[in-house]
Amino acid sequence: MSSSSSFTKYNRILWLGAFSAVIIAILFFVFISYQGLPDFKQLENPEFELATQVIDCKSREIGRYYTQNRLPVNYDHLNPYLIDALVATEDARFFSHSGIDIQALSRVALGVMTFNRSKGGGSTISQQLSKLLFDRPDFTGMGKVKRGYTLVITKFKEWITAVKIEKQYTKQEILAMYLNKFNFIYGAYGISAAAEIYFGKDQKDLRIEEAATLIGMLKNPALFNPVRRPDTVMHRRMIVLNQMRKEGFITRPAYDSLRVLPLDLSRFNKQSHVTGPAPYFRAELANWLKELFKHDEYRKPNGERYNIYKDGLKVYVTIDLDMQKIAEEEMWKHMANVQARYNTVWKNMDPWTYKTDENQQRIRDESLASMVRRTDRYQNMHEERLSALLQKINDKNGISLSDWDIDNLIKESEKPGQVARLLKGKNISTDKARQYKEILGGNYWSELEPAWKLFKEDIKKEMETPVEMMVFDYNDKGEKQMTMTPMDSIKYHRRFMQTGILAIDPHTGEVKTWVGGINNKYFQYDHINGSRQVGSTFKPFVYATAITLQGISPCFPVVDQPYTIAPGDGRFGLLESWTPQNADSKYTRETYTLFEGLRDSRNTISVFLMQQLGNANVVRGLVHNMGIDSSLRRADGEYRVPNQPSICLGAADLSVMEMTGAYCTFANNGVFVKPYFVTSIEDENGRVIYEAMREEQVALPPKANAVMVEMLKKAGTGFASYKSEVGGKTGTTNDYVDGWFIGITPTLVVGTWVGGEDQWIRFNSLADGQGSRMAKPFFKEFLTRLENSPETGYDPSARFAVPEEGLDIETDCDKYNALRKKTTQEQFSPVESYQEEFNEND
Repeated sequence: MSSSSSFTKYNRILWLGAFSAVIIAILFFVFISYQGLPDFKQLENPEFELATQVIDCKSREIGRYYTQNRLPVNYDHLNPYLIDALVATEDARFFSHSGIDIQALSRVALGVMTFNRSKGGGSTISQQLSKLLFDRPDFTGMGKVKRGYTLVITKFKEWITAVKIEKQYTKQEILAMYLNKFNFIYGAYGISAAAEIYFGKDQKDLRIEEAATLIGMLKNPALFNPVRRPDTVMHRRMIVLNQMRKEGFITRPAYDSLRVLPLDLSRFNKQSHVTGPAPYFRAELANWLKELFKHDEYRKPNGERYNIYKDGLKVYVTIDLDMQKIAEEEMWKHMANVQARYNTVWKNMDPWTYKTDENQQRIRDESLASMVRRTDRYQNMHEERLSALLQKINDKNGISLSDWDIDNLIKESEKPGQVARLLKGKNISTDKARQYKEILGGNYWSELEPAWKLFKEDIKKEMETPVEMMVFDYNDKGEKQMTMTPMDSIKYHRRFMQTGILAIDPHTGEVKTWVGGINNKYFQYDHINGSRQVGSTFKPFVYATAITLQGISPCFPVVDQPYTIAPGDGRFGLLESWTPQNADSKYTRETYTLFEGLRDSRNTISVFLMQQLGNANVVRGLVHNMGIDSSLRRADGEYRVPNQPSICLGAADLSVMEMTGAYCTFANNGVFVKPYFVTSIEDENGRVIYEAMREEQVALPPKANAVMVEMLKKAGTGFASYKSEVGGKTGTTNDYVDGWFIGITPTLVVGTWVGGEDQWIRFNSLADGQGSRMAKPFFKEFLTRLENSPETGYDPSARFAVPEEGLDIETDCDKYNALRKKTTQEQFSPVESYQEEFNEND
């Protein structure tokens, strides 16, 4: 064989080998492409779960909603120290390669061949970002061969994805994406949250050694955990700083001074979206947002619904963080005092048995039983012991048995007749009665009856076994450790007096502060929108109606004596006579002006005015115009604002939101502006997806309203030394269950309610339980703080509006009395013109 033919043969073999290698490489990359690589569309829109920010009226963050606490930061806003440290430590040739650093790979390969692991890693920042964009395989349990094969496949996937990323994004965008995507643990998703959690500051304010600490965590956040491994982190930080020195980002002297600095984690704070200021407000806001996004007009451009925990929205709210913090601080001090007084009054007494008849005792026992059923202990044992059996009964008999149902079945089994009684009393339907009979006669009853009885015995034993636990307390931490039974824990927490406090700008309707309770961790129920009896805080609406419709002067004299509204009187529609007493059950038989009647909250004066009005509907019509919807009904079918004369004494269950909003009318020259707390919402790209629309209406004529303001100023005693012009009204309900004070100033209206979660958690005397002691002191201290806190923007020099042409009704009682001497009888004007307008509420 000639040399030329041999060359041709070898040449063909080489070409064939090269061609085969190309084909194999193509097939390999095709194979890799089907191994879960993100496509260009996914890379163009990588899935980042972004936190939604809640921003106050002065552009400060109040809190966030998130599953991952991540706020994206654009490259232009990144701290330069972070960029320098990242590039120097992780990828010095980042700005010169195209996703794969051949030089670094060669160095790693040489290190492997020479068994020298000090040559460093070969992954670029783009490759590290690619790792974050698809799930890494779990190598647990893999053999050496499979592990090696999987590792090679994974590395090629990273390379391909890195090249794709480099084609899709600029270098600057890649750096920002990587720092935004990385999980720095402790709920710190992304560099912004990491700076806040570890160092208590915005990332742009990080010092160079702090930036080096966070960049050092990128290698392995669990290993280089600043909280658990400070010494290891210090060493890692030194390596990062040294890399910055080597790459020319810092000088040698700077490095020498920085490397010895201590690791300062004094501001470390593991965040949660349920901690921070205004927790009750943020919980209510979350519910409000979820309801808003159910409406089709507030969907994403692609038709999906917004998710407040993942979509990175910005929610701009009306809350003023300065005012909110003052309100929370003053609430804490005030309610601690209220609770101390309550504990003294009830020392050695049990509110669950105090002065109860058989019916009241049954109600209180059932209330405790209901709270037991809501505990984790009860729910977990119920699930473990009974869920499977109850599901079988449901499958066979078509009924999901409640605890109440099972108790009824036990009673029927032990003494027949319970089902018949329930059926007769219409407590159960005939279908349910039939199902009860089927269950009692079925195969599963012999299992359920003993299982239920054993469950009841065991849960009772567990609820009465003392254990160590954390409970609420008025100390610096808001809690303390105690040993008590779970049942005693329920009673302990239920004995705390609660509050609901709301402050609104009367001219705009903007909610400025929202305090829904004493501690959101232990008491989640928000008392701002819960209905409670309002007591005498309703009386100004009656006075305002009389002044508006009858032109009656606040100087008009009324004798403090019993007044009766009898069947047939006016248009009240009573079936029997109604003669209410004063709160102290006494009558002075002396003359009170309306000024004095409202100030002293004499029931007789309010009854007299209602008697003169001749119709409860005119009052209901006024409050309707002041934002309290008088057409709404309770669960029992009765109006929430009853069409009864008793409303003149506050016989209506309303919320702090409704009452505070209504009082804003007085502070706003008779114009009601509907309260609101969200001004606008933006999506992650800054597109406005919601803007609030102001709603307002005239409820009172300016002149009549000005008279009411004068009355409230005289009723709200104790403010002579204040810089602000102040009015207000207290309220106390039967048995001192609820204490109210609603205070008005020209620029802020504050509603405060105080009471127990249960009606038997109360004071036992008017001296302790009246609104002037339970609620009013908070308002006074809050207003004092506002007047001396210029950062809130509160203006104590503002004054209530007064009609330029003066008032048609005399408010100077000396002039009024002089005028009365010239007349023998005060005449009332008719009210018929306004009665018909609100008859639709009958």
